[in-house]
Amino acid sequence: MTPETAMVLAAGLGTRMKPLTDDRPKALVTVGGRALIDHVLDRLAAAGVKRAVVNVHAFADMLEAHLKRRTDLEIAISDERARLMETGGGVRQARPLLGDAPIIVCNIDSVWEEPNGSAIARLCQGFDPAKGGAKLMLAAMDQQLGYDGAGDFFMDEHGALSFRDALPHTPWAYMGAQIIDPAIVDAEPPAPFSFTRVWRRLAGEGRLHGAPLGGYWMHVGDPEARIQAEARLKAGALSP
Repeated sequence: MTPETAMVLAAGLGTRMKPLTDDRPKALVTVGGRALIDHVLDRLAAAGVKRAVVNVHAFADMLEAHLKRRTDLEIAISDERARLMETGGGVRQARPLLGDAPIIVCNIDSVWEEPNGSAIARLCQGFDPAKGGAKLMLAAMDQQLGYDGAGDFFMDEHGALSFRDALPHTPWAYMGAQIIDPAIVDAEPPAPFSFTRVWRRLAGEGRLHGAPLGGYWMHVGDPEARIQAEARLKAGALSP
């Protein structure tokens, strides 16, 4: 079952997206005529999510005003105006808003195709907090644009993940969506930190798993990637 609550990480400065972020947050940069954050919220709503916690920092008032236009989801704001908390710290700070049931956590710089139905819904299938703390959606390295890394994880036949570390490349890249037991951040201090720290701990415990996206991933992290994503969307590659 898809969780009712998701957290959308929208507080980043968008430095790599300049000059498009000179007058707006990265979340409001448009791709295919739609703001990045709306691409994500659309996917979450379609999967059955009812409530989204969104963290804000740069151009926070502008982003909050935009989010008030959504009527299909309840929106709660986690305010990071005073201090940017990074990915893990953002979830940790928002912890009182998230409840204790599993939640979905999404970045806002990913647009993806869904040729096999809701990828978020498929990610959530079989997730059991008693057996795993986090399950990450992974894109195949030959089915993406805008990501210039060498991959992030290896995935075994049971879906267990291990890090690439010093190896030259892996078949899978994290594409910005995961389902987690929110309790996995409870032991962390309320300070800025990357979610990778939590993943490494879970991997060491055998509690980090993955699932394939099963579609094409567009990592819209800079203006050139936005141009490429626009071209793909214009060609009609994005599923309804």
